[in-house]
Amino acid sequence: MSRAEMRTKLDLEKVIFVGRTYEEYMDMFLLSEEALKGKKVLDCPSGACSFTAVGQSKGLNITASDIAYDHSVENLEAKGQEDIQHAMSHMEKAKSNYVWDYFEDINQLKEHREKALVDCTQDMKKNCERYIPVNLPSLLFNDDEFDILLSAHFLFTYADRLDLQFHIDTLKELLRVTKEELRIFPLVDLEGNRYEHLDHVIQYLKGNGYSVKEVSVPYEFQKGANTMLKVSKSH
Repeated sequence: MSRAEMRTKLDLEKVIFVGRTYEEYMDMFLLSEEALKGKKVLDCPSGACSFTAVGQSKGLNITASDIAYDHSVENLEAKGQEDIQHAMSHMEKAKSNYVWDYFEDINQLKEHREKALVDCTQDMKKNCERYIPVNLPSLLFNDDEFDILLSAHFLFTYADRLDLQFHIDTLKELLRVTKEELRIFPLVDLEGNRYEHLDHVIQYLKGNGYSVKEVSVPYEFQKGANTMLKVSKSH
């Protein structure tokens, strides 16, 4: 194995390449196709989610961005399958941390995760220009380039790894490239606790002229993860 291959392998090990389906996104973010028609949407970070692939097939204008997209689709497919197997083996032990309404059981959950991975990676092969590598808190997009930005299972989720300053820097950057609104889901960390600095973050955003609302959504899989943060720009 060459040094470059070794670095790629090690870097990829740090990335969890698991995704949600288009249908999950519509519920997590309280979206409708009608509201998204004619809008330019960014999913960041998007991982192995199928929101871009399925949304584009329905005539929506969606771009996906993630640190993982620096890697080949083949590597990501293999990594995604590994990560799904790993996640499902741990899910049995952690079942009580989840609400089993949206998914009947672990098998159905696995089917959704595999479907998302297949839809995402197949679309990456055909439409690679929709999948942009990014390394937060920095984005290479223009100011106000997207009408709506969706950000799932990253900010707040990894509160144990991403400090408050990283959250603030990333929010500033996400809002820089957003023209109308940013939606973030969920508002709890991996242990299901509300992000400890959330009130501070909300005050920071309001102090910088943004309208901020915590909105209940018709999706709860991780216990307590049933609200999103909607940050609107006032022009």
